[in-house]
Amino acid sequence: MPIDYEHLMSLRTRGERVQYTDRDTLLYALGAGLGGDPADRNEQPFLDYPSGLKTLPTFASILVGNRLLDDCGWDAAQVEARDEVVTLERPLEESGSLLVDSDVAAVLDKGAGEGALITVESRARRERDGQPQFSVRRTWLARGDGGFGGRQGRGEGGSASSVPVPTRLPDMTHTCVTRPDQAHLFRILLARGAQNRVPPVRRQGGAELVLDGLCLQAVACQAILAVICEYDHTLIRSFACRLAGGVAYAGETLVAELWQDANIVSCRLRVRDRDVVVLDQGRCALAT
Repeated sequence: MPIDYEHLMSLRTRGERVQYTDRDTLLYALGAGLGGDPADRNEQPFLDYPSGLKTLPTFASILVGNRLLDDCGWDAAQVEARDEVVTLERPLEESGSLLVDSDVAAVLDKGAGEGALITVESRARRERDGQPQFSVRRTWLARGDGGFGGRQGRGEGGSASSVPVPTRLPDMTHTCVTRPDQAHLFRILLARGAQNRVPPVRRQGGAELVLDGLCLQAVACQAILAVICEYDHTLIRSFACRLAGGVAYAGETLVAELWQDANIVSCRLRVRDRDVVVLDQGRCALAT
């Protein structure tokens, strides 16, 4: 059945329980590309630390699922993640139990042949004390569902990331060498627990080797940690990016282009050997 605007806007869940362990935290760090150099002491706190693991801030994206949209009526075969914004109230612990509330925040009908943008906002709080932990605002592009009669528009609607990177040359770059098994590691992580996601559109060739958009988000976050934050994960307060774009394959070398303006870091990821942009409009807010 076609999607229905009023039905979509009424969708919500409350108190969805999400539990994660230090194994999930560690697997996410490996999926982000940490651990490629066992001698790198800066990465050790995210992989093996006597007093507790440090957690990459964008791990929050993995802790919210998409069950809210399971029966929303879209053509799931033509859906892909578009934008992602993570906002942290406090650093993530290495393990924990969360309660998550989710709502459809915006729906934009771009017209027949153009698709629809659907934005879901999820807010997580710690189960033990009810303290806010983070929010994730995720926008999907449903390519096959435009023209359903919802709110019309040609822009991005509730899209999470819409600030282009600066036009000047990057202030810094960081080379990110992905591992041949990185796509597989990330797929294992996504399959664990409640983090079920609508699969992205399958593009030509080697789908099993394609790096997931949220994996690219993790790579970009890790680059900012390495180059600007000196691996202090508590400095990152929010991270936004556009996921839709070119395809990156496991084993390829990515280049993170970074621009810093006060406490705002803009970023973009390119495949070095093919000069293809695979993550754009990255915007990271640091603690001041």
